[in-house]
Amino acid sequence: MLSFRPRAYFWPAVLLLSACGSEPTVGPGERLVTLPNDRKIVAEVMIRPEDMARGMMYRESLAPDRGMLFFHSSPGRYPYWMHNCKIALDLIWLDADHRVVEIVASAPGCEKPADQCPSYGGTKEARYVLELAGGLAAKYGLTPGVKVDF
Repeated sequence: MLSFRPRAYFWPAVLLLSACGSEPTVGPGERLVTLPNDRKIVAEVMIRPEDMARGMMYRESLAPDRGMLFFHSSPGRYPYWMHNCKIALDLIWLDADHRVVEIVASAPGCEKPADQCPSYGGTKEARYVLELAGGLAAKYGLTPGVKVDF
């Protein structure tokens, strides 16, 4: 007769469950981004001009553990607009060293004609722009000067 021994299963179960809570899965065209307090999100990487122009257009949502990371070819001042975006986004500009230089919180989506949609930010030299769902930059501790790893 077999007997159940809880102790024999306890540590293997703990190890298995702790592995489930580790690094998020990163797919092709994505980057793992580490925010303050070791908060990790997965960001879609935008490098090609046509992908950067499309960005978050027409999307209905952005999960709290997801983002979009734009790689500009050189440092510059890059204002962003929200044309055809359906959700509010936090826009975070980062310099070449991945330090936050500017944040626009909860920029509203704009489904008006393109010429009626305002631009946001781009007042500081930046190399990257990270987009998160509206309100998450503050929640995740993003402030000017903070370093983001990716």
